Amino acid sequence: MVYTFLFSLLLATTASANASDWQTLRQQANGQTVYFNAWGGDPAVNSYIDWAAGEMKKHYGVTVKVVHLADAADAVKRIQSEAAAGRKEKGSVDLLWVNGENFHTLKQAGLLKEGWAWELPNWRYVDQKKPVREDFSQPTDGAEAPWGSAQLMLIGNEQPNVTFPRSADELLAFAKANPGKLSYPRPPDFTGTAFIEQMLIVLTRDPQALRLPPDPATFKKVTAPLWDYLDKLHPLLWREGKTFPPTPARMDRMLADGELLLSMTFNPAHVDNLIERKQLPKTAQAFGFGQGMLGNVHFVTIPANASAQAGAQVLANFLMSPEAQIRKANPAIWGDATVLDSAALPPPFAEQLNAQKPAHLQAAPYLAEPHAAWVNTLEKEWLQRYGAM
Repeated sequence: MVYTFLFSLLLATTASANASDWQTLRQQANGQTVYFNAWGGDPAVNSYIDWAAGEMKKHYGVTVKVVHLADAADAVKRIQSEAAAGRKEKGSVDLLWVNGENFHTLKQAGLLKEGWAWELPNWRYVDQKKPVREDFSQPTDGAEAPWGSAQLMLIGNEQPNVTFPRSADELLAFAKANPGKLSYPRPPDFTGTAFIEQMLIVLTRDPQALRLPPDPATFKKVTAPLWDYLDKLHPLLWREGKTFPPTPARMDRMLADGELLLSMTFNPAHVDNLIERKQLPKTAQAFGFGQGMLGNVHFVTIPANASAQAGAQVLANFLMSPEAQIRKANPAIWGDATVLDSAALPPPFAEQLNAQKPAHLQAAPYLAEPHAAWVNTLEKEWLQRYGAM
């Protein structure tokens, strides 16, 4: 009953925000089928998207067909192939959950619809303090709608005489005091690469260089502090840094078994999920550096040749709605951090959204991601230096 009332309130406020254009778009969307291409590797995420699809059918008359992807790059290749074949409309992808690298690829090729995201009614609730107008340091130009945010965090179990490291120097000191008890996922695992980016951001003496693609002329100088640091850190790690856990999930199990003292995640609510599933004790905490931790926003985008552009925009708007964001932030459902500013919401929504904040999170400031081109360059350099160990 509460959600029914709140959703009615949401529809009323949305309709008054941009009445004429929005109502026209909703009418165009009614009866459309939206092919939503999204990563399908997590049952909780899949269940949430299925719920959103049901709400879209019930409230907007839009049918959402979810195309589960192992990698968003698969959908990018389809979009590129359709463009190469001259297919300028009736494309197979209507809405795509995209990462920064793939967004950059599609945007540079002119394969995305632009200027629509900032016109959605629920954009007014978005937290502008988060990087919602850029993706991997690239301006979005309204070609993406944010629907979740994430941040690299460390996970540890609070114990007597154990002080969590809050800086790069403290992490190195922690490793020296606890040899063999730290590690990080092996790049190109996403979280492992994020850790490398995090350390580069806080160690480099030229942070502005990270806003642009790597320059071969300056790459060595910009990244030298990172490699010097890792050369000191690796011998202190699990198995002396000669091998690395393949995934964060493996590190979670190693933390639970006492094999490691720290794990890491790109979901600030992940530790609450682990506690809920009794995989970690209630003394576990997610934390970060005082200087800040690498964070990003994840987006949905619409290809320029999408068949159901109106329906895709209505779905993107719903994914940004208070109702959808409150549900998504619930650790028992997904635990994905909101992109909304609770201070901008009507009181009933603000209270419910604030109630979903992770209980076992020690928040850290957001550090913006480097330019998208740094990912492959850093991974290649890391593998050359340490991958053969």
